[in-house]
Amino acid sequence: MSTESHATADQPISLTAPSGIDRAAHHRLDEAWLAAAWSHPTTRVFVVSGGRALVDDTADGRTELVMTPAFEAPLTETHRYFLGTDENGVRYFALQKDTLPGRMDQSARPAGLREAGMLLSPRDAGLLAHAVALENWQRLHRFCSRCGERTVIAAAGHVRRCQACGAEHYPRTDPAVIMLITDDEDRALLGRQLHWPEGRFSTLAGFVEPGESVEQAVRREVQEEAGVTVGEVEYVASQPWPFPSSLMLGFMARATSAGITVDGEELHEARWFSRDELTEAFESGEVLPPFGISIAARLIEMWYGKPLPKPGTAPAA
Repeated sequence: MSTESHATADQPISLTAPSGIDRAAHHRLDEAWLAAAWSHPTTRVFVVSGGRALVDDTADGRTELVMTPAFEAPLTETHRYFLGTDENGVRYFALQKDTLPGRMDQSARPAGLREAGMLLSPRDAGLLAHAVALENWQRLHRFCSRCGERTVIAAAGHVRRCQACGAEHYPRTDPAVIMLITDDEDRALLGRQLHWPEGRFSTLAGFVEPGESVEQAVRREVQEEAGVTVGEVEYVASQPWPFPSSLMLGFMARATSAGITVDGEELHEARWFSRDELTEAFESGEVLPPFGISIAARLIEMWYGKPLPKPGTAPAA
């Protein structure tokens, strides 16, 4: 089933639109090509630090990544990551630094994907997601898991190589399932985690365990967290989620039981909502809709039939 048939036209799933960037992985080991790409006058570079980069709000209402030519970029000997090229041949690099550089004009601001992901263009959001994922992995995998020696960066930031034992380590992506469960009355199951603000409800989610299919993970997570058994599971769409290294796999699924028993650890509360009940809960402020760039809101909208209200607004008629 296609993503387009599920997502509302004015609320596409964040970070999934074509970015227009060819990752050009075949160039990552070509040091001569990378050196030439870095020195090319059209090459654009941005700095990532702690999952954030500088963004700028333009006069015409857009939000853009702050990028500079390579010759204006901060110096770094190793933490330089090649992200790809666009259809015009422009090469893009990210630099990992301990802090973001200052801006003379003071117009830029630091932002991460959670704040800026829905504001950036598909190109900029895709570049930032790629860079943040690499930065997270690089920071957490500086030593060889085989022999314990320090590793070095290779393949333009996409490999860490151990010079002691020869092992090569690649970025890992953890598959996670996120699902909207409906019952025979076409009610939706939404839950609230303990650390969320009062009234914040969203879809259930969890990580895929070793030796488990994604369908099995959906059924297990819902059973463990809410005590609800699940039968049919249907894939909807995926979403990169570099917080720090996940791929969110979105599903719609049908419950075969309705009784709820929350585990008290992952979920603090879970409830079945009809569309009318959810609308009333939004209007009264009893329930706060999920927001941000997560696929959760899109899954709920597929069932709800219209965009969810923004924080502080009434539901759409």
